[in-house]
Amino acid sequence: MGNIKWIFVLYSFGAILSMALIGIAVALRNIPLVFLFLVLLFVVMGFGFKTKKKMRDQGLL
Repeated sequence: MGNIKWIFVLYSFGAILSMALIGIAVALRNIPLVFLFLVLLFVVMGFGFKTKKKMRDQGLL
């Protein structure tokens, strides 16, 4: 727990925020916003996984 990878903390907060926004869009019954925030979730998580793979290949994880 000593060395936190802050970039992954930011990616996780971005994913949590987009999930919360999906819930708000569902509550507002706004289907286009639901799809927009779903795409945002996939993009944020994709960047997170891409960064993790790159760091693992470089031996930083």
